[in-house]
This record gives sequence, structure tokens and C-alpha cells, in this order.
Amino acid sequence: MSSRSSIEWTEVTWNPVTGCAKISDGCKHCYAERMAGRLRAMGVEKYRRGFEVAVHENALKEPLGWKRPRLVFVNSMSDLFHEAVSAKFVESVFDVMNRAREHTFRCSPSGRSGFFGSEPGSSGHRTSGWASA
Repeated sequence: MSSRSSIEWTEVTWNPVTGCAKISDGCKHCYAERMAGRLRAMGVEKYRRGFEVAVHENALKEPLGWKRPRLVFVNSMSDLFHEAVSAKFVESVFDVMNRAREHTFRCSPSGRSGFFGSEPGSSGHRTSGWASA
């Protein structure tokens, strides 16, 4: 389930993927890893594996059910483009973003390479959003 966010530049977070891997010194104090530990301790199902990368098919269609337009931070608790996430699943996430045109989606690939077009079929990503590294 998505949640309202206290992050000043977004309204909600949507996490169809959770977890990540430390790839640089910048990951040393990762807020998402700490938060995943807290959510696991609270018994939140998505985080039963802690910060291990996991895809959540059941979370894919959440934005399609939202009634009003929202500013959405995609995968605030993970790296959507992590090597453990299949290209097919990433394409499914982008398909939902394309179908939910009333929302604006923000993706941050956490410095992973291959974000723009290195995977087969990865063209056609929506333009009403932004990505940053």
C-alpha cells in the first residue's frame, strides 16, 4: 500500500519494489534501510525480508485506483533499477505510470546504469515525471 509522505516535494510514495544494495559510500547512512528495519519490526508484510530486494506484484496497480491527481515518489524505499529487478517488472511499473496519466511520477535510479533505454522494450517511458541520479 502506498502512503502519504512527509517528504516536502511529494504527496505519496509508491513502492512496488523494496530493498536495495549498498553500492557506494553514499549508501552508508541509508534512511530507507533503517526505515525497512523499523517496518519489519512492526510486522509490515512488504518488509518481512528486511532490506533484501523484493518485487511486489500486488502493489503495481495502486496508482490506478487513486481518485485525484497526486505527486508520486516511485520507490522511495528501493532502487527500481536494481539488477535483481527484471526488465519486465520495470516495464510493468512504467506501464502503470503511462496508464495513470493524471499523476506525476518521480523516479530516482540510485545511480544505477542502464536507466534510459538499455533494456529491450524500454522505450516509451512517460514524460510527465522526472528521474534523477
